[in-house]
Amino acid sequence: MTTEPTRASFRIGFVPGVTLSKWSRLWQERRTDLPLTVVEADPARALDSLTGDDPVDMLLARLPLATDDDHSVIRLYDERAVVVVSKDHPLAALGIEHELTAADLEGQTRHDLDPTLTDAQAVDVAATGSGVAVVPQSIARLHSRSGLTYRFVSDLEPTVVALVWLVDRTDDDTDDFVGVVRGRTARSSRTRRRDEPEQTAPAKKGSAPDPRGAKPKRTPPQGRGPQRGTGRSRPRRGR
Repeated sequence: MTTEPTRASFRIGFVPGVTLSKWSRLWQERRTDLPLTVVEADPARALDSLTGDDPVDMLLARLPLATDDDHSVIRLYDERAVVVVSKDHPLAALGIEHELTAADLEGQTRHDLDPTLTDAQAVDVAATGSGVAVVPQSIARLHSRSGLTYRFVSDLEPTVVALVWLVDRTDDDTDDFVGVVRGRTARSSRTRRRDEPEQTAPAKKGSAPDPRGAKPKRTPPQGRGPQRGTGRSRPRRGR
């Protein structure tokens, strides 16, 4: 782990559609000393946000990414695929509860497969009624508007959202954010700050020395009969 850098804030990049409100809230509760700044990243050049003049510390993006041994990657969750269509498209005639299959998309012009279009642009073209756009559900929600609808596609692979950062920039702050997204508790040993004193185990009861000095143990007197309170009595002498 590298030496802890001095930061004005901890910067998280994210691609459109990815939400981190829950993690932001947990971070603010646990790290009051370091504000969290979120920065939207271009999906086509998401990894570039980790480098450059004003880089982010970590990135939330969709796989696949052109990562290498210089990157750490944690898969967080899956997003189901949906097909976005105009409300007057034949596929929209099926109820919202109806899930399509890839076979239902055969013969349709899929604008999401056009490498010159972003997801947002593909949805815009689908909104005209010309063709469809298959995107993660969060993208469909992000660009929702009147005249558009979407349906789940049951047999298409989901999109994976991952947390990515540069290996050589791993430090206590990055490890703390990993702890947040992985659900570690606030007092987990891996989320404890290095500048906090280590907690020592409490001494066992009775192990601390008596400040008044040790008292000698009492030993029963020798050659005497049973002591009081034992429930036994001395034998009577004969008359």
